[in-house]
Amino acid sequence: MSTASTNTIDTAKLALISQGSAYGLLVGLSVVFCGVILIAVKVQKAYLSEDSGKSEMFMVANRSVGTGLTASAVFSSWMWINETVLAAAMCYRYGLALPLWWGSGLCFQIALMAALGVMAKIRVPYAHTSLEVVRMRYGKIGHLVFIVLNLVNNVFGCASMIMTGSQLIYGVSGMHFVAATILIPLGVVLYTAVGGLKATFLTDFLHTAIALILIIYFTIAVLTNSAVGGLGGLYDKVVATASDNYVSGNYEGSLLTFKSKGAIIWGLILKFGNLALVVMDTAFWQKSFATEVRATVPGYNIAAIAVFGIPWGLGTIIGLTARAIHNTPIFPTYPGPLTSTEVSMGMVMPYTLKALLGDKAIIGFFFLLFMALTSTISSSMIAVSSILSYDLYKTYLNPKVTDKQLVRVSHLTVVIHGVFITGISIALNYGGANMTWIGYLRPIISCPGIIPLILTLFWSRQTRLAAIVSPILGFLTGLTVWLATAQSMYGAINIGTTSSIYPALYAAIASFFSPALYSVVLSLYKPYKFDWREFLRIELADEAQLHADSDVSTLNESSDDEKSRGRKGVSAAINAVPEGPDSALTSKSDLEQPPSEKTPAQTQTSPSRSTSNLDDVQHPFDEQTLKELYRWLKIACIMFVLIVLVTFVAWPLPLYRNYIFTKSFFSGWTTVAIIWQFGAFGAVVIFPLYDGRHAIATGARGVWGSTKEFFGKK
Repeated sequence: MSTASTNTIDTAKLALISQGSAYGLLVGLSVVFCGVILIAVKVQKAYLSEDSGKSEMFMVANRSVGTGLTASAVFSSWMWINETVLAAAMCYRYGLALPLWWGSGLCFQIALMAALGVMAKIRVPYAHTSLEVVRMRYGKIGHLVFIVLNLVNNVFGCASMIMTGSQLIYGVSGMHFVAATILIPLGVVLYTAVGGLKATFLTDFLHTAIALILIIYFTIAVLTNSAVGGLGGLYDKVVATASDNYVSGNYEGSLLTFKSKGAIIWGLILKFGNLALVVMDTAFWQKSFATEVRATVPGYNIAAIAVFGIPWGLGTIIGLTARAIHNTPIFPTYPGPLTSTEVSMGMVMPYTLKALLGDKAIIGFFFLLFMALTSTISSSMIAVSSILSYDLYKTYLNPKVTDKQLVRVSHLTVVIHGVFITGISIALNYGGANMTWIGYLRPIISCPGIIPLILTLFWSRQTRLAAIVSPILGFLTGLTVWLATAQSMYGAINIGTTSSIYPALYAAIASFFSPALYSVVLSLYKPYKFDWREFLRIELADEAQLHADSDVSTLNESSDDEKSRGRKGVSAAINAVPEGPDSALTSKSDLEQPPSEKTPAQTQTSPSRSTSNLDDVQHPFDEQTLKELYRWLKIACIMFVLIVLVTFVAWPLPLYRNYIFTKSFFSGWTTVAIIWQFGAFGAVVIFPLYDGRHAIATGARGVWGSTKEFFGKK
């Protein structure tokens, strides 16, 4: 048997939907979303003064996105297939402990990004990408190192989702996975290239609304189905089939215990991998740059809390229901077993929906699959486009690029990334790639850059040498631990042994934590203290150069909306920066560093640098705005600590004991999970509509007026 065949299943007898319907749904949904975005872009430009033909709008949405839309967009970008389809499959494999560990492995990263995002607004208020911040502080080499880390993270993350989606579509319909791999990103490429970041915010909202409606419907419909019998019926059926559903590593082999070694180890690996997927993904940084000053922290934390309930509720209901009915005649695989390959592909959820809800539910599942896939891919498209156009093309190939040229390059790079990621996904499929193995490799590659990147904004004493070398050493450390542990525990190094959970866990821990040690040691070896005002001087110099450019369409052309938010030109009257809790913005000792440790930001000449010193550099935000930002930073840090303590310690650990859930405890547990789904719907669907009511009303009035005028002329 070929390698590729081990990752596929025979769909001849199990196709849940016809290939024609699958093709029609993929193409039709792509066309519908492209049409929606084209209309939205026209309305934005005509009635809301938001032109996606300008790079500032294309990349960071004019930094005008409010709290509600931010929460919805972040939620959608983080609602991967994993949170829905694969959460159910892993609950089937490990029991009810897994969905809660999955939820806790999703929310703390978003809470951390809230703190990082607001600190970026304080330190580097004009930034477009996280890599731009790295270049400002550590120069070309550091910039290129983090570009590689970010691109690898994006490519692995996006390709793995497309690959998983294509295999699911193949499993559900029998459509060839190559066709599915091509069609999945096609529509996303089109609407992302046209609409830019704000377009992805709008489509993210639509994705979120449709997906959550489907998730709530599937949860309730499966639970109340006569073959399940509600919460009590589900519990009774799981207990009755306990001898057939023994789970090795769980307390007494039960699906209804929180004491599950497999679940907790798998959850820890997930946490490290997800942390890399957020912090090392420029898309989440761009969304924070695109928000209003007051929207970053509440928007991200609303999304963090809301997303917790999705794998918890849906995964628990679908996973346990599948265990209860998988050996009954109504299950599609009966009388055959549900194989490990099918579980790994995520077929637990579509099989369960087919068995209980019929063909129409599979159409709904296809919609959910499309929403989860395209929201992930669109986020990746903008992130990679920004890296290629802004961090590579503008920085190294054409520094004098005009705004229109940069937008054209951004459009082109969206298409290039779409073609490239499609090719990578097809190659992974034909190579018989093991998604578990890829999931274990990604933290080893991406995690080493997390702590050095965080310290770039929070620790003034991290040197350029430390920032460049520590991620490389961290990767080598993680790789060594991975391979050495596999060799030590299993006596061989191959795909099978490196796909085991213990080598993967130890490697992820080493890759994440070792760069912190390397960074501190290397920074103390030749210490200096970075002055945060260097960030502002570079930005202000760029602004001055752009304002002086004869081309009326320049890169950082400010809009009326930006001015109203307090973003001022270089020549405007602005206040000096007040010191924050850990700030050293006015410390002259920041300049006392060895010449060899000076960053390119300090040695590169510009009109601004030649005529002023750091004492003359002032922050573009007024004192009141900065005080508000520091207040939001404190709130973000408190929220991060609370979320970690509650979801890592206070909630799950007391349950990790010799205990099997009683019927009443299980009923309460699952009821809260379902209520959480409704709360998420209110937070990221209803609230954004209320929060954006004025813009919606303005756009609606404009469209209505134009329609009346058009028909009046007719």
